Formats: sequence, structure tokens, C-alpha cells
Amino acid sequence: MASTAQIKIPATYMRGGTSKGVFFLRDDLPEAAQTPGAARDALLLRVIGSPDPYAKQIDGMGGATSSTSKTVILSKSEKADHDVDYLFGQVAIDKPFVDWSGNCGNLSAAVGPFAISNGLVDPARIPWNGVAVVRIWQANIGKTIIAHVPMTDGAVQETGDFELDGVTFPAAEVQLEFMDPAADEEGAGGSMFPTGHLVDELEVPGVGTFKATMINAGIPTIFVNARDIGYTGSELQDAINSDPKALSMFETIRAYGALRMGLIGTVEEAATRQHTPKVAFVAAPADYLSSSGKRVTTADTDLLVRAMSMGKLHHAMMGTAAVAIGTAAAIPGTLVNLAAGGGERSAVRFGHPSGTLRVGAEAVLVDGEWQVKKAIMSRSARVLMEGWVRVPGNSF
Repeated sequence: MASTAQIKIPATYMRGGTSKGVFFLRDDLPEAAQTPGAARDALLLRVIGSPDPYAKQIDGMGGATSSTSKTVILSKSEKADHDVDYLFGQVAIDKPFVDWSGNCGNLSAAVGPFAISNGLVDPARIPWNGVAVVRIWQANIGKTIIAHVPMTDGAVQETGDFELDGVTFPAAEVQLEFMDPAADEEGAGGSMFPTGHLVDELEVPGVGTFKATMINAGIPTIFVNARDIGYTGSELQDAINSDPKALSMFETIRAYGALRMGLIGTVEEAATRQHTPKVAFVAAPADYLSSSGKRVTTADTDLLVRAMSMGKLHHAMMGTAAVAIGTAAAIPGTLVNLAAGGGERSAVRFGHPSGTLRVGAEAVLVDGEWQVKKAIMSRSARVLMEGWVRVPGNSF
């Protein structure tokens, strides 16, 4: 049979927060893949190694988890007062599908460093030493992210002593500000609480009826109480991911929650929108042993949170879900706020499977509507490899 030569495309493999993905400059992509459509999706699927019925992504750059099956496309911003346009694609592992419906908060930490290193930021705005402020337009959800990137001797500083639970080695701290994080998801009317309530009774056929806080902030998220679905909130990955019935239950909750939030028109549409919304369950603080063996005590956290990503329990916490947690915690009466003890707060530290994370947000009530101007958290980022990725020339 005739063979097809491989092509090579400039790319950078980066870790951002507790995720990693393949980063591209838009103009480096083949022309057919520089705009939305089937060619772009097919190219990114082949780069990552999907769809893979073995769920291992051996023939691609993906790592066979939701945290490592990610792609990013960056370009000089076309928006006023912004430096870089950031487009995120969550690549399904076993299906021929790229989900463009939301952001990746973890990889957001790598966008500023990449933008500086690849000439997307005006050199006049970059200090030789100090902190560079990179203004990011998150194109998936139409929001601004401000990244504070440390600089040393004219280069992005990647090494340091900032420790992030879920990441083995320390690195330089990158502070992120998610501006006006309430997501303007189509069908949600731009409201932070699309149902109009801080807490709803969510009826899920085959599962039950229980309280839920459904919020658009950072990423659309459905919060439920751990005890209402038979959990303690201190579970690690294997307790959920090795249980097919549990995974099916969470997917059913996600589908009916998405319908209630107005994100889909029918329950069946949830299968075509895997990245959003997220489902998370919350509980009051408790002692547990994290996945690394580190002990987390009640004194270390304000509450416990576990979150599902692409059908599996996340090993730590998605950055965008952390924004949703911080935002909901700042609003008295939500399930997240109540799990943290209730009352007013501007920051929360929560326990997740890998340890703890702190996120800040300040909420105000304006004309009967809750508003959060920004959510703040710290991550880190590092270039793992740079050069070219190769794909068969007929793969897109």
C-alpha cells in the first residue's frame, strides 16, 4: 500500500498546574487547521493519540487521563488591552471528539510564560527582573485572565520553591486572576446561578432527588453534598474510578444538571459536551491520607471537595473548578459555603485527593444578583519539551 509521509509542526509540551498539554502558535498550524472545523479537530486528535479504544493514547502525546489529554492554541490578541488569545481543546481519550466548551484553569498558568517566550507580549511590557503582567483573552468562554509571571534576567523564571499539591516538584509561582468569572454560557443567560437559586432540589432519575448548587463561574459546575450520594468527601481516585456504577451515577447527575442549567436542550446532548459542566461533591473538613501519603487534617482545610473531569474523579482539582469553589464559597448559603461553615469569606482552603489548595474570591450582591469581580489562585508552569510534533500527512 502507498505510504503517507509525516509532517512536523512546531509545538511545546508544557505543564500548567496539575495538567499538561501540547501548545501551538496558531500560525504554526497547517492552514486548514488554523480555523475551527473538522480539520483542526482531526489534527489535534491525531497529535494526542485519540480516539484510542485501548484508552492509553500510546500513539500520541496524550497521557490517558483528562489532565493530560489537552491542547492549547495561542495567538497575538485581537482584543483591545489584551496580549494573547488563548483557545483550549479538551481531547476525548476513546472518542473522536474535541470539546471546546470550557477553559482549563491549570493550563492557564502556562499561557503567560509561553506567550512571553514566544514573542506574543510587547517587550516594553516585560521587566528584565520582576513580575510580568500578561493579559489573556480566554476565547472559549470570553473572559479575561491576568497572569503574573516571574522574570529573571530577561527570561521567564520556571524554577522556584512554590509547592503545589498534585505536582511532585516545586517551581516558580504564577498568580492568576480570573476576572468576572461568571461564565456567559449559551443558554444560561449569563447568570452566575442559571436556575435563579443558590440551592435547588435536583431530581435525577435512577439516582434520587437531592440539594445542588449549580453555578457558572470559572466553569459551569454542579455541587452536591457528599453524604447525599453516599460518600464522605475524603475519597481518593480509586474509590470512584474503579466503580462503574459510581461513574454512571455521576454522568447521569451531570446530564440532568446540565439540562437544569440550560446548557443542553436534551439529556442526550450531554454526551457531546463532555468537558462541561463539572460535577463536584463537598463535605465538612475531615482527616484523611492524600494520594501522596501526606496527611490532611481538619485544621488544614475549610472543607473537602472532590470533582469529576471527563467521566473520572480528578487526581487533584481542575483550576476552573477551583474558581467555581472559591466563588461559591464566598456566597453565603451555597452548598460550598455551608460545607465550609457558612458566613462571609473572601478565601477558602479545600482538601482534594492530592492535598489542599487555597483560592480567593470576593462576592457582592448588586440589585439582587451576586457578582464576583475576580477569583485568585496560584499555580506553577514549566516547559517540558519543545520542538515539533509529527503526524501522518493524511490525518486531517
